[in-house]
Amino acid sequence: MTYMPLGKKFFNQPTVNLAKALLGKYLVFKNMKGIIVETEAYLYKNDPGCHASRGITSRNAPMFESAGRAYVYLIYGMYHCLNIVSGKKGEGEAVLIRALEPVAGIEIMQKRRKTKKIENLCNGPGKLTQAFGITRKQNNLSLLSGDFRVYDSKIKPEISTSARIGLSEGKELQLRFFITGNRFVSKPYSSGGK
Repeated sequence: MTYMPLGKKFFNQPTVNLAKALLGKYLVFKNMKGIIVETEAYLYKNDPGCHASRGITSRNAPMFESAGRAYVYLIYGMYHCLNIVSGKKGEGEAVLIRALEPVAGIEIMQKRRKTKKIENLCNGPGKLTQAFGITRKQNNLSLLSGDFRVYDSKIKPEISTSARIGLSEGKELQLRFFITGNRFVSKPYSSGGK
């Protein structure tokens, strides 16, 4: 079955809604394909964990662009993280893609990740970008055309919620969403999970 790529209307929704709506959708980059199984929402207001919370900088500028763009940044000097910009232009919000269930391009992912274990290919934000070959070169690219897209699916997942992972500020906010019971999620629960 062929699924349609998602357009501007899908991405242009409140960030928490988008974080949930992305679960079960397909992320496609070149020959790589995976089901989004875990996300985190980052909000401009009252969210100190959000890169945009202190205003626009050269690093976070893509977050202030229109919905449906990629915001890719480097953490710890070695891992890339992929976010999808949400909401209206100028709002400074995005959804972090935390984990994927690999679907296509698995052999390439295994070579890049240096592991045969399929559960370890994309079960974390740095792992999935390494497996897919996503780097800062994809920062600020549109996900509305080309070979970097999000596709619809018929998956209707049961969604669990918890606090976000690895934050020093805003870690108490229940803004992490994941497919309940999915074995490709980075961690089954964080503090305050339900």
